[in-house]
Amino acid sequence: MTTADPSPAPAGTAAARSTDRVAALRPAYRADLADGTDRFFHPRRTDCPWCSSTALRPRLHTTDLLQHKPGRFTLDTCEGCGHTFQNPRLNDEGLEFYYRDFYDGLGEQRLGKTFAGRATVHRNQARSVLPHSPAPRTWLDVGTGHGHFCATAREVFPGAAFDGVDLSQGVELAERAGRLRRGLRGLFPELAPGLAGQYDVVSMLHYLEHTTDPARELASARQVLRPGGLLLVEVPDPRSRFARLLGRWWLPWLQPQHLHLAPAANLRHRLEALGFAVVAEQHGEAHDPIDLLAAGWLLLDHLAPREDAPWHPDGPPGPLRRTLRPALLLAGAPLLIVAMLLDRLLAPIAGRTGHSNAYRLLARRTP
Repeated sequence: MTTADPSPAPAGTAAARSTDRVAALRPAYRADLADGTDRFFHPRRTDCPWCSSTALRPRLHTTDLLQHKPGRFTLDTCEGCGHTFQNPRLNDEGLEFYYRDFYDGLGEQRLGKTFAGRATVHRNQARSVLPHSPAPRTWLDVGTGHGHFCATAREVFPGAAFDGVDLSQGVELAERAGRLRRGLRGLFPELAPGLAGQYDVVSMLHYLEHTTDPARELASARQVLRPGGLLLVEVPDPRSRFARLLGRWWLPWLQPQHLHLAPAANLRHRLEALGFAVVAEQHGEAHDPIDLLAAGWLLLDHLAPREDAPWHPDGPPGPLRRTLRPALLLAGAPLLIVAMLLDRLLAPIAGRTGHSNAYRLLARRTP
């Protein structure tokens, strides 16, 4: 066990409050992990959840590189259709465990600041709808989090009313903050029947890959759209060259949260089968130039001593760990700067060279 710091943070400081919160959560996490992590998974599949082919091959073995919660995760790829999926997949208990304190709880403030700083990305996503629906009246953002996309999209579409759906308490905070007209907390397929035919646009921006049944989510989107309404989907591209070059350090793998990563052709065909007509497909426009920077950060964070967290078995960090971590991250700063510059240099040609880390589909609901 790491010894406690003989000079703890003064009572009442932010550091002390954080330490107290972590300490209060530690017994529950230890109870959750007492029997290991095997209980968090479904049995391994032997067929593809997208096309039912049994021609599967391992794509990636990794750990939780963001929260560093215990567990190992495998992604398999279908040789038949190219669909990549977590196998074995987390069950409901596992999803609750690994999502806990990521978007809310301990992680709420940090993630809220991250999403709030992505206004340029959100504005570009919203503008992709303009040529096909210049004046939507109602818009539903599925997986809205804290509603930051909607707050920015309102600048592009000032006449639209924005609602949001999410499982986390962030959607309720977004409604209170005025970023959403209405925040709906729950599973989208369960909420969809009560929202049937109410929306001109539905957006699913880096949401579908988190879901257990993407086809059901897409069918629910069609249900809540008016005839002629638009569905905007943006997801990571598992065929990105960066996915192969960076391996487990490619951020969009995002294990254990990302359960399904579908190639563009798969998603396009599924939308058409559900009664959508795809009106736009974008790759370079959807690229987020952070691959090398994120990979550098994940590597440095992996090598550095852990921050205090209630799921770490060795307890709160002592003075040596608290000193070594910032020192290592500071030493790696030049690496991160070079990575950021390379990301920006490659960004204009990412789509043409196959390095785009995401793609965007815009589909119209047909009668």
